[in-house]
Amino acid sequence: MTFSPPNFTVWAEVPVSDLEKAVAFYNHVFNLDLQIVEIGPNPSAFFPSENDGSVSGHLYPGKPAADGSGPTVHFACPDTLEETMARVTAAGGTVTHEPIPIEFGRFFYFLDPDGNSLGVFQFHAQEQSGA
Repeated sequence: MTFSPPNFTVWAEVPVSDLEKAVAFYNHVFNLDLQIVEIGPNPSAFFPSENDGSVSGHLYPGKPAADGSGPTVHFACPDTLEETMARVTAAGGTVTHEPIPIEFGRFFYFLDPDGNSLGVFQFHAQEQSGA
């Protein structure tokens, strides 16, 4: 039997060198209100999700991989790719690739200020609804 869970990815951890600066960056880029909490072995800032049990992740104090060499996590786009790309740059990140269209949406790649390789994905349905 082939393993086929509802979500193969169940959690994403993004290591950052300065948690407070990273929280400010991600709050700006994604229009969030991340808060640093003391849960578990490290302080963390948890990405929001619609309900308990949803796939999500968090920022934590750690050692990021060398610029762009770690795994790439893709985040949901809060509005349009172009608006999000502008906020990435304004907040000190680097857009490394313009939007790439695929069958069910578009995405772009960027590096956060710690050099973490990340993506932002927008489904076609989001483009049509403006969200």
